[in-house]
Amino acid sequence: MTDARRHSNPPRRGLVLGGGGPLGAAWTVGALTAIEESTGTDLRDVDHVVGTSAGAVTAALLGAGVSVHDLREHQRGNEVDGPLSRYQWDYDSATGGARPPMPRLGMGSPRMVARNVTRLRKMPPTAVFSALLPQGRGTLRSVSELIDTVYPSRQWPAHPNVWVVAMDYESGRRVAFGRADAPETDLPTAVMASCAVPGWFAPVPIGGRRYVDGGACSATSVDLLAGLGLDEVFVVAPAVSFESDRPRAVLPRLERTWRKRVTRRCMHEVGKLHADGARVTVLAPGPADLVAMGGNMMDTIRRRRVLETSLQTSAEALGARRDAA
Repeated sequence: MTDARRHSNPPRRGLVLGGGGPLGAAWTVGALTAIEESTGTDLRDVDHVVGTSAGAVTAALLGAGVSVHDLREHQRGNEVDGPLSRYQWDYDSATGGARPPMPRLGMGSPRMVARNVTRLRKMPPTAVFSALLPQGRGTLRSVSELIDTVYPSRQWPAHPNVWVVAMDYESGRRVAFGRADAPETDLPTAVMASCAVPGWFAPVPIGGRRYVDGGACSATSVDLLAGLGLDEVFVVAPAVSFESDRPRAVLPRLERTWRKRVTRRCMHEVGKLHADGARVTVLAPGPADLVAMGGNMMDTIRRRRVLETSLQTSAEALGARRDAA
């Protein structure tokens, strides 16, 4: 695309919303608020939205017309007038709490291991690990009810390019529901599939196959937007960090080690958009956010603190980038 064409038409924008459990969702709302206030962009109007796991819920809500303002106020427990007002979502218990229920016995997807036995080393380690984990028993019915309430037709959102990422639990293949090459399904079911953390929640059946959390392939799936001729892409990635804190407890230390791998994968994907000439802004939790999050992204007791911290740190991060530009 020539520079003349880029400047003669409104910029084409994309938004990537990564996974990260309930705390990642809260942090994401703070980051989205900062983006809108910094750029003056209504993020419901971007050309493409890609959501994975908790990010899939937010992507679906934006695609259904829910504003970032309403997402923020709803997280705070305040009344809102939009579609979210029709459902009494309990942030503290809707996804089952900070610990998973006892899983079923046996490997979650022996078929996936058998089909990929000669290429396991080439697959994302999280995808292989997800197949080895026992099948979860948790339910995401409340997530389906939330999406069904704000978009009761159960069809895809009015937004033409909302993609919800899950992993085919039989093959290990990444699937972006809503894209032309993906199996057809309704929006609530696709979001449940994208959120089905292996070993925690039960896989979601779609078209005779089982699907689990898209984060097993990639926490962000930024590269799905490559080749679309976008001018600018905002990546909101709760599982990525460029700076870390120094936790002493074992669980947070393990979580920070995992973040390093997620960050490398995300930036590799971002490189594909840079090759297209797109300007990419990646927002990720910094040290103060990580302190607020602790080591368990499913621990909803920390949710309000994470949201309020993100509102401050995300605005500061975007302000620092403007000053450096």
